[in-house]
Amino acid sequence: MIYLDNAATTQVDNQVKEAMLPYLNDIFANPSSKFYKSAINANDAVKNARQNVSELLGCDDEEIIFTSGASESNNFIIKGVSDYYRDQGNHIITSQGEHKSVLESCKFLEKNGFEITYLPIKENGHIDIEDLKESIKNNTILVSLIWANNELGALNNIKKISKITNENDIFLHVDATQYVGKKEINLKNSEIDFLSFSAHKIYGPKGIGAAYISKDDIGIRQNITPLIHGGEQEFGLRGSTLATHNIVGFGKAAEITNKNINSYYNHLEELENYFKENIKIKIPEIMFNGNQKNKIPGIINMTIPGIHNQLFIKSVKDELAISTGSACSIGKPSHVLSSLGLDKNQIRSTLRISFGKYNKKNDISIFLKKIFNYITNFNTKFQ
Repeated sequence: MIYLDNAATTQVDNQVKEAMLPYLNDIFANPSSKFYKSAINANDAVKNARQNVSELLGCDDEEIIFTSGASESNNFIIKGVSDYYRDQGNHIITSQGEHKSVLESCKFLEKNGFEITYLPIKENGHIDIEDLKESIKNNTILVSLIWANNELGALNNIKKISKITNENDIFLHVDATQYVGKKEINLKNSEIDFLSFSAHKIYGPKGIGAAYISKDDIGIRQNITPLIHGGEQEFGLRGSTLATHNIVGFGKAAEITNKNINSYYNHLEELENYFKENIKIKIPEIMFNGNQKNKIPGIINMTIPGIHNQLFIKSVKDELAISTGSACSIGKPSHVLSSLGLDKNQIRSTLRISFGKYNKKNDISIFLKKIFNYITNFNTKFQ
């Protein structure tokens, strides 16, 4: 199986597995328990992992809140800020191209008296800064926008966006799930208030992620409404026994990623360029969706006229792992592609492939051969 669906999840690094095992076997104590050695060792491991994750983001340890993943972090931040600030404003700005966990959280809040503005995403796959400026109202309390789109890889200009939100005294939440681990981040020098991400996108385990909450926002940090009540874990912001083994795996994945981030970025860029150059030769009609310059490398969203994406995926399912888009939108047309203006036939002809650190050029050559054969056999238009 050649795996080309790294935007959905990544393979757990062997070093991460090795780091996790002791906390599944020997050091299994609850890290919140007191005094005895195994619990102290588990607690120390959590502290070390938190430090590794914070170093990857360029922030302080206490600004990292462990969650079950980016979807929980998105829910926690959007609902928590909204609940605390309900008396000061009820307007939230997001975009039509967000992850489902953001969009569904906003829809939930709409049913509970909040006003949501869904900014359109342009043909390049990101919002227009002027649209954001024009959408701000006196009662706007939060802007929630994705950094790197999970279907396109297109980048929002978070630096400009954060400047606008800061000038207007509005909180900014950034879903950085696809961005973290591919480009360096220094949150100490940013105006981002909240950030969400997951371990399984950086070769860590599933079921663990984090929410960054800036310590500069003392009021909201002390008063944000927890999504999970029931304990004093995570500075009182997320009740529940800590999954030590997953947290340790997250920390190890962050450590490895931090050491290799530049070489990883260059590897993804090389693979993407190789793929585009070779597929254009045989399929000049191919359309790459979203901004192809201002994006993270490795995520390629392409429309191939005449191909039926699901039929093609089924035809190669035993040899290739690829997708039609976000794994959170299975069975439904991509809301991101619809926002770009693609019609149903174009969406049906669209594939997403996403490279990772274990992919090689030979994987791409095999994929290209499969798709060329499919087109030759089933679509005489390209013969």
